[in-house]
Amino acid sequence: MAKALFGSVVSPAELRVVEENAALRAKVRRLEQELGELRAQRDAAREAVIASELLSMAGDNAEPALA
Repeated sequence: MAKALFGSVVSPAELRVVEENAALRAKVRRLEQELGELRAQRDAAREAVIASELLSMAGDNAEPALA
């Protein structure tokens, strides 16, 4: 019985590892979210540059596209 009870006791070192693991997982989630936001901003900026370049290539002859 003593072995069973002793096996269920968690050492302070193990608790620190569990807490550190949880903190690192939270940090990874925040960084992944930030990365997604930065990628979306980059893609939007890239699309704006492409649209601007296309308009400048068309010059004064630009006509609306037919839908």
